[in-house]
Amino acid sequence: MNVTYNWLKEFVDFHETPEELAALLTMLGLEVESMEKLGEGMDSIVVALVEEKRQHPNADKLSLCRVNNGTELLDIVCGAQNFKQGDIVALAQIGSVLPGDFKIKKSKIRGEESCGMLCSEKELGLAEESAGIIVLPPQCAPLGTPVFTALGLKDTLFEIGLTPNRSDCLSAIGIARDIAAKLDLKLKYPGSPVVEGAQKVESIIGVTVEDTDNCPRYAARYLSGCTIAPSPEWLVKRLNTIGVRSINNVVDITNLVMMELGQPLHAFDCDRLAGHRIIVRTAQEGEQFTTLDNQLRILTSTDLVICDAERPVALAGVMGGLNSEIENTTTSILLESAFFKPATIRKTSKKVGLHTESSHRFERGIDIDNVARALDRAAGLIVELAGGVLAHGCIDVYSDKKDRAAITFRPEKANKLIGIDLERDAIINILTRLECRVSPGSDGSVLVVPPHYRIDIEREIDLIEEIARLNGYDKIPATMPHARVVSDRATRHQEIEKQIRDLLVNNGMTEIINFSFTAPDAARKLLLTDDDPRHLAIKLVNPLVDEQSVMRTTLLPGLLETIARNINYRSLDLKLFEMRRVYLPGEAENMPQEPLCLVGAITGSRDGDEWSRPNELVDFYDAKGLIETVLDFLDIGGVSWKTEDPETYFHPGKSSRIYAGREYIGSVGELHPSVQKNFQIEKPVYCFELNIEKIVKLSRTKKTIIAPSRFPDSSRDIAMLVPEELAAVKIVECIRAEKSKEIENVQIFDVYRGNGVPDGHKSIAVRIKYRSFERTLAEDEIATLHNKIVENLINKLQVIVR
Repeated sequence: MNVTYNWLKEFVDFHETPEELAALLTMLGLEVESMEKLGEGMDSIVVALVEEKRQHPNADKLSLCRVNNGTELLDIVCGAQNFKQGDIVALAQIGSVLPGDFKIKKSKIRGEESCGMLCSEKELGLAEESAGIIVLPPQCAPLGTPVFTALGLKDTLFEIGLTPNRSDCLSAIGIARDIAAKLDLKLKYPGSPVVEGAQKVESIIGVTVEDTDNCPRYAARYLSGCTIAPSPEWLVKRLNTIGVRSINNVVDITNLVMMELGQPLHAFDCDRLAGHRIIVRTAQEGEQFTTLDNQLRILTSTDLVICDAERPVALAGVMGGLNSEIENTTTSILLESAFFKPATIRKTSKKVGLHTESSHRFERGIDIDNVARALDRAAGLIVELAGGVLAHGCIDVYSDKKDRAAITFRPEKANKLIGIDLERDAIINILTRLECRVSPGSDGSVLVVPPHYRIDIEREIDLIEEIARLNGYDKIPATMPHARVVSDRATRHQEIEKQIRDLLVNNGMTEIINFSFTAPDAARKLLLTDDDPRHLAIKLVNPLVDEQSVMRTTLLPGLLETIARNINYRSLDLKLFEMRRVYLPGEAENMPQEPLCLVGAITGSRDGDEWSRPNELVDFYDAKGLIETVLDFLDIGGVSWKTEDPETYFHPGKSSRIYAGREYIGSVGELHPSVQKNFQIEKPVYCFELNIEKIVKLSRTKKTIIAPSRFPDSSRDIAMLVPEELAAVKIVECIRAEKSKEIENVQIFDVYRGNGVPDGHKSIAVRIKYRSFERTLAEDEIATLHNKIVENLINKLQVIVR
């Protein structure tokens, strides 16, 4: 926001110097990012009189002038043609430095001596373009007076950086209001007398607001008989100083009021409005409209538009339309002042790629109470500068006028939080200076109704911040914070989490981190049954995109999307895992459950492209081995692997559920072909899942160490034919069921299918190791126990011993 020192003084009668004011504004939270003293170092550019002007003897397009600076006559060579003898001009004397570091020196131009330069507005930095030199009004100031002083341009320009919540300071009056509140001075609002004609405005124009949610207030006035012309010098200079280009008197007035009061306005050529009507509505999907920058815009149903009786004439809060702009022939004007919903304007502005001074203010929120004041101010100026007659009255559609809710405020809490000791009356005085309405409350509190211009004040803590700001941040005593050093030890749960991560990384896996948000159809891609609770994802209130609009109930979709993305990038050998929380809806109104889960996936080559190893692909047993590594490390016993009722996203017959005793703790398997297709994966992927919450409870913190027996072992093998559908684990369980302490280990060391083995069968070889901790086992003892095991296998599992 750009504003000048002299402009602020028009609203507040302060006595601070520009430097002191810059410091005061910064301490108020309105950071002065730069301060430029206009006309500084240019006092040698003075008011001068052209006493003689004649043709340059050696150049057709140059003039030779004798100029009086009040102390001497100087010869000046000049190329401009827009002045004559007797005119008052701006003379840059020898030694002057113009903007752009252009230094004036005594020189000869086409053989004639020139002792200075007659300046244009562009050369003095007062305008971007100029047709000739400055010709000043007669007797504007004594000869020799610095030009910037004579023109009233000696000023200081402040560039103020604002935080998004301070939209009230996107105007000169907003900044002046803060200065007045800080210095306890009276604020003078700008005003222009509003002289109305006899004809009522309702008989000429009409306003209908169809979408009152996005446009709670819309006000309009009508002026006839206006003359569009260049703006007066004072208006052009004020706008140029703050970086706004002059267009014509009417448009310049709307820009001035916007920068002055913070209320964007728009002027329509009323004769170009069909039916002399204004209708505020949402656009139709695909509706086309050409804005003032001559760009065709394709609108959507979320855009708010200002229409006449037939078509859109403005994109609400963003930019006007080419079909209703003010032209040189315009005589009747419909002047608009409105309040639009900030979120709607922000969305439209971003979508169409238009960020204007108007949208910048509407996006952040304006003062709805300021709508009529700004409209009257602009209407009065138009009558003053463009002539014409202002119709009697103002159309003001204000759909839901209501006061702001009172905030309960405790002065003692403000003192405690800020660390100061202000008296109660002093605190209330600060709030009153901010134009808050203060009334007594209960239990020593007060009720504070913030003004409409401070839309950022919503809670008690916001009022406390205002007390600190207006009282002065520099008055808050400096104190050392109270702190103590706390060394928190990791919990058992956290330690196990870290151990599992380290273990998987040490086994060649890479951890990934995905967003906790996912797409609503993620569970459907996993082929989950309709009654699976993982379909019941928690929806976000304000998702950024539809693809991340719900909280994830399983980690698997994110992992598979990462696998697919890496394969597309030709990273084909992958071993990835993620250990994060999932979010399952709680019962009734309970908070969601957030269990910690682990998922992993492997695909591609087992050992990469190393020359010394065979290039073998990973399989089910690689994934199973990783789980066994984790479970063994945590000393979780009673682990069993069951192929019945597999997860829907795993390949039937190539997956297993994992149990610790009777507790279901996870699953492992090859990804189902349909799931692979859903995630656009074209190669086998083996995945596993573990419930970390259950694993932590089942893990053992202390491991039992058993010394090996000092007596020798003896091994016996059993080769048997078994039905193809018989799981090998059943054989091991049957042997272990003997519960003999002499059985040290049971290991399946061969599985064979082929010649000599009947169809529907397989040959399995088991090695049993016998050993006693008390003595060397005799042959007959081993034989007796071994025969009993063989007998159990035959009777219970109907195996055929080979």
